[in-house]
Amino acid sequence: MIDAFLKTLYETGVDHDSVQTDRSSKVLNITPETGAFLALLLQEAKPRSILEIGTSNGYSTIWLARARASFASNVVSVDALAEKTKLAKSNLTKVGLIDSVTLFTMDAGAYLKEADNQSFDFVFLDASRSDYVHWWRDLRRIMDWGILVVDNALSHKDEMHSFVSLIRSQPELDHVVLPIGKGQLIVTGKHYK
Repeated sequence: MIDAFLKTLYETGVDHDSVQTDRSSKVLNITPETGAFLALLLQEAKPRSILEIGTSNGYSTIWLARARASFASNVVSVDALAEKTKLAKSNLTKVGLIDSVTLFTMDAGAYLKEADNQSFDFVFLDASRSDYVHWWRDLRRIMDWGILVVDNALSHKDEMHSFVSLIRSQPELDHVVLPIGKGQLIVTGKHYK
C-alpha cells in the first residue's frame, strides 16, 4: 500500500510542479531512487534520532518514517510553510505513519538554534541550499556525528559550492557525493561506527 501511495504522490508532485511558477508553491520531491537510498542507509545505520529539514508534502518523510519502523527511531521534520506541513500531515496519516513523526512549522535556522536539548545522529537536508552555510554551526551542535545527507549536490552544484567547500575544510569529517537522484552529499565523522 505505501509503495503505491509513494508512486502516486511522486507522480502527482511532478505534474503539480510542472505548472507552478512560484518556487514556494512547488513540492520539489526527492526522486524515488533517493528515497530508496535513504531507506537503505537508515536500515543499515539504525540511528536513534532522525531530523529532516524540508518536509514539503511529506514524500521524503514517508520514506524516512517507514524505514525507521524496524528500529524504532524518532523522526522530526521541519518546514517553514504551514500549507506544506498540512499536506505532509495528511499524507503521513493516509499511510499510517503520522504517529512516528513530529512535524514543526518554523524556519529551520530558528529550529536549529532552539534545539538545545536535542541531538540527531541522522540528518537529511533538502531545503534552501543558500542557508546551509549559515546553519552549519547549529547543525554541528545538534549532530551526534552519525550521517548527514544533503540532496541536490549535483543538480544544484553551484548553489551547493560554498557548503561543500565548508565541509571539505573540516578535517574531522569524511564526505562523498553520490550520483543518486539529484546527487547526494554524504558526510560522516571520521570516527563514526
